[in-house]
Amino acid sequence: MTPHKNCNASAEPAPAGRQARSTPVSTPVSVEITPEHFDAVLFDLDGVLTSTAAIHAEAWKQMFDGYLKQRSARTGEPFRAFEIETDYKHYVDGRPRYDGVKQFLESRGIHLPQGTPASSPAEESVCGLGNVKNELVQRAIDEGRVQTYPASVEFVKRVLGAGIRAAVVTSSRNCVPVLRAAGIEDLFEVRVDGLSIEEHGLRGKPAPDGFLRAAEEMHVRPSRAVVVEDAISGVQAGRAGGFGLVIGIDRHGEGDALYANGADVVVNDLEELLDAVGRGKAGAIDDARRPPGSRERAEGKGESAGSEQVSRSRSVD
Repeated sequence: MTPHKNCNASAEPAPAGRQARSTPVSTPVSVEITPEHFDAVLFDLDGVLTSTAAIHAEAWKQMFDGYLKQRSARTGEPFRAFEIETDYKHYVDGRPRYDGVKQFLESRGIHLPQGTPASSPAEESVCGLGNVKNELVQRAIDEGRVQTYPASVEFVKRVLGAGIRAAVVTSSRNCVPVLRAAGIEDLFEVRVDGLSIEEHGLRGKPAPDGFLRAAEEMHVRPSRAVVVEDAISGVQAGRAGGFGLVIGIDRHGEGDALYANGADVVVNDLEELLDAVGRGKAGAIDDARRPPGSRERAEGKGESAGSEQVSRSRSVD
């Protein structure tokens, strides 16, 4: 175990299933994000830097419900709506756009031709439906609905101020427009997004390919880089890539699942780690928030739980 990841193991962990929603209090886990330990921090986009999750969820539901209603009218099959709480999390969330379309449709026994990224939104194909969803997201971006998490932006600025480099790694093909709309494009020297993932033939999360590509472009060893994610598939990718520290942000009461799938530390917001950046001052994270066995998993001693939660993540494309 390296001292910049997890220390002070004397606290009793919380019962299994407890949501990571308490304020850090006693027996902290030390986290130091300094040039002595790390050369780069790799940030996911949606849910970490920007709060566009609602935009994506609404667009997926509008697109799928519209298609399923048309299909029901044409075939006589019963209409069953796309559910954000179940379908979105299990089949779409965190995956590249066309993968999400295919996964959800196949869960309903629907098999469509793949199409191409150039397919018309009117085409009944995986890519055609994905492009309908993308048009809805683009409209929301143009309407100015993209917002940032202020503490995340401050965290990035402190990382840069400490002489540590920053990159964005996302499955979204809308990375550049979202960063521009949020006014934070200039903070990141490297971007690995849905377009570059396709260009280089990389696998999407939970495979670590995108994060490894960013580290390669920055000439940084994974062990000297931090991954910041809010998705199950994202922390799985960070763990699979052998990154030096994986930070999970619990926006949706899934702290235990983030730990179980690879996060070394879970916080509700990066504000909790601002003091951990650059000054050698450890950020205090309540060890009691760790579910049983999470420390052993973080040290590589426990069994991998990746397969249990592999499909629960977040769609950002």
